Amino acid sequence: MTAPTDRPVRVLVVDDDPLVRGALTMMLDGAAGISVIGEVTDGDEVPAAVDAHAPDVVLMDLQMARVNGIVATRRLRARTHPPEVVVLTTFDTDANVLRALRAGASGFLLKDTPPARMVAAIRQVAAGEPILSPTITRRLMERVTAEAGAYEQARRALAALSPREHEVALAVARGRSNAEIATELGMTVATVKAHVSHALTKLSMDNRTQIALLVHDAELV
Repeated sequence: MTAPTDRPVRVLVVDDDPLVRGALTMMLDGAAGISVIGEVTDGDEVPAAVDAHAPDVVLMDLQMARVNGIVATRRLRARTHPPEVVVLTTFDTDANVLRALRAGASGFLLKDTPPARMVAAIRQVAAGEPILSPTITRRLMERVTAEAGAYEQARRALAALSPREHEVALAVARGRSNAEIATELGMTVATVKAHVSHALTKLSMDNRTQIALLVHDAELV
């Protein structure tokens, strides 16, 4: 949702740290063309705050106790005419930044971003322009490329399994025990163990954790 140009950019601050919320509100509310219209402490409070205040931009912390910023962003961006979301992080190497961008965030800001730069970034996002520094853009592109390669490799590896071995591998990735897998798939525990053993041999792996990681790389669970 692009903010109208004839009124201040309306900002909702989402962070579980009261000191961070207070600092952000003080910084932004004093800037020309920006109005902080609300603060909430967790991702589960975002929908009601958005309904009540209709922000143009939501500054979203990533790490929160009940509903994290990634889930909150995904839910928010699934709405009709949602506000823009800028994720807040302490480190630009946070692996969750990429997940947040995939969830629909328009960019991210470090919590120690200088005030003038943060204000400019919020205005930019409100105008419909994503924010990413060249350094971070390059890093994310490299990561996406690497993850795409891992995805394809994982899919090819799992294709070597028989249909039953594949089912067992998916159950392993879901954290099921041999007994639980046996019950779910209607086989004996001994048969489950045999399928796991065969899968490990075919995949050239040493343990169940490696199977689970491969299934997750293939984005099957």
